[in-house]
Amino acid sequence: MKLSDFNYELPTELIAQTPLEKRDEARLMVIHRNDKTVEHKIFKDILDYLKPGDCLVRNNTKVIPARLYGIKEVTGAKVEFLLLNRIEGDTWEVMVRPGKKLLPGARVSFGDGLLKAEIMDKMEGGNRKVKFEYNGIFNEILDQIGLMPLPPYIKEKLEKKEMYQTVYAKYDGSAAAPTAGLHFTEELLEKIRAKGVKIANVTLHVGIGTFRPVKEENIEDHDMHTEHFYIKAEDAEIINNTRKNGGRIIAVGTTSCRVLESVSDENGFVKEIEDDTSIFIYPGYKFKCVDALITNFHLPESTLLMLVSALAGREFMLDCYKEAVEEKYKFFSFGDAMFIV
Repeated sequence: MKLSDFNYELPTELIAQTPLEKRDEARLMVIHRNDKTVEHKIFKDILDYLKPGDCLVRNNTKVIPARLYGIKEVTGAKVEFLLLNRIEGDTWEVMVRPGKKLLPGARVSFGDGLLKAEIMDKMEGGNRKVKFEYNGIFNEILDQIGLMPLPPYIKEKLEKKEMYQTVYAKYDGSAAAPTAGLHFTEELLEKIRAKGVKIANVTLHVGIGTFRPVKEENIEDHDMHTEHFYIKAEDAEIINNTRKNGGRIIAVGTTSCRVLESVSDENGFVKEIEDDTSIFIYPGYKFKCVDALITNFHLPESTLLMLVSALAGREFMLDCYKEAVEEKYKFFSFGDAMFIV
């Protein structure tokens, strides 16, 4: 299968630049896989498509304000850090700009000295291993001086940090939001629970690799990025009981989907586990656990577009995207949603 098989035309003005103030009033395209039909709704209408006994599986990772601007201590040169992955303690894998001059031993200061860093090593791919120094609590300092690591296609400044965070975000660690979850409000979640729908959590810390473009024309040659995840025993039990009782497993976002498909056995059952996944889902893949998917509209030629094409069929999915463009849906992280059933 070729990379060009997943291309589509997208006018720039359809890339959402700011989040909606009322999260659940985004538009929702409901995609029926079996009869190849499409409905146009508002996100809060999703309640009408959920059934008692279903289970929503959501990713409760929390985005950290991982973008830092500082100065090199000796020269005063401006430096940008993007925190990617905590290696251990105060040692992190970091993407740096400009990279050429940040060699091992270089020191950088952020926030008038609130946070300092030393470059420990150059890693494969050009990232740096960095050791941070500070007084106080690291995450509180990040909240004070860090910026949300918005995707490169968002040019507008984010006025409220919490708008790039799901209302159920709990565990710090992501360099990007699991954006399908941004549409849920506390009120909508309460209505979903009241309808008899179970809610289970997984935690996958989204890496910046999620935005890395596929470069190989033969998509099977693509080297998929790795992300860390875990499922707790009580959440695995909710998912497995749903499966036993004939309910649907509905993944909120591609991150939740990737976790479920990474750990599921052939019968769709999961277990308590902490691990890394580099699962690459593209057409031809047979889903074991996920029955339906809530997701946003993804970039052309992206691994996420390949994943949804695996679930709904490539040609039908591209037809849906074409219709979304014609209907002027908003695309990507702050954009509208689709529910593939």
